[in-house]
Amino acid sequence: MPVLPTVTAVLLAYGDEPVLVEAVEAVLSSDGVDVDLVLVDNGCTTDAVDRLAMREGVSVLRPGRNTGFATGCNLGAAQASGDFLAFVNGDAVVTAGALAHLVRAADDPMVALASASLRLYHQPDVINSAGNPVHYSGLSWAGGLGDPADQHDRAVDVTSVTGAAFVTRREVFAQLGGLCDLMFAYCEDAELSLRAWQRGLRCCYVPEAVVLHRYEFSRNPFKMYLLERNRLLMLLTLYERRTLVLLAPALLGLEVSMLAVSVKQGWAREKVTGWWWLVRHQREIRRRRTKVQAARTRGDADMAVLLTGDFDPGGETGLAAPFVVRRGSRAYWWLVRQALGPSSDAHTDPPLRLSVR
Repeated sequence: MPVLPTVTAVLLAYGDEPVLVEAVEAVLSSDGVDVDLVLVDNGCTTDAVDRLAMREGVSVLRPGRNTGFATGCNLGAAQASGDFLAFVNGDAVVTAGALAHLVRAADDPMVALASASLRLYHQPDVINSAGNPVHYSGLSWAGGLGDPADQHDRAVDVTSVTGAAFVTRREVFAQLGGLCDLMFAYCEDAELSLRAWQRGLRCCYVPEAVVLHRYEFSRNPFKMYLLERNRLLMLLTLYERRTLVLLAPALLGLEVSMLAVSVKQGWAREKVTGWWWLVRHQREIRRRRTKVQAARTRGDADMAVLLTGDFDPGGETGLAAPFVVRRGSRAYWWLVRQALGPSSDAHTDPPLRLSVR
């Protein structure tokens, strides 16, 4: 009998989690891997966690509070014994071979993170995410959302994995320092992915690794607060100073626009609170920036190819931009890339084939 790769899956439970039991059972029934599971109770409001705690192969962590997605995943990963870590949302159901496909991709020493073919739970032939684009402003969105799955049937490198279902080697996750605890929730998958790229590693999309996700886009003031705050936190810690200076006019313009959107949509207080949080946490942000910049092996000129200048997050986000804005954004990013200088192209062997651009 061949020795199967060992995988520890980390799932978080928060709120009513209607498919949590199904999600856990699907992971434990995975083919081609030797899997155990760490379930982090971030405030599940049903008896699902108590029932699953009696399931063989399941370890339950009870922090006693909602730690957020980032810290919850880090806590679960700290308890892992497998050579690979699989991060799966509590509302995502893996198909039988999904983890094995992701493990095979993540076993490549040049791959840091392997992202699933995330499908809509009730429409399994429709993409939820085929890897996520990241705009130079830090905005990220579900790549390929609504597309037929057969349009995304090639394995490609992607700028960002989807946090709903991805696999990494445990040693790589430790080397990267895990997810950013400061973020609590949202943008942490993009931030981790870009840090992996900064270290000379790749993020890839695995079309055979099908995962069904009970996706429901929601926009509420707290979510928008976190999205906007974390987007700026990511930029302040990941970009070189020269890049921040070059992008300053566009970023300031976007902040004015986002404030106007927040007033219209009723979350202006949360937008301003996000700015105030960044001011109050300057010391932590500086410390994190110093750590991130010291660890990188690629400059922003190399990283620029990963980012898109097209502002296209989709109409359902409430942030859809008119054509003239999208065209202006692309032109501005082209100018910034020229100013950053040529990429060394040391990491494009073979050349990057980024999807969902």
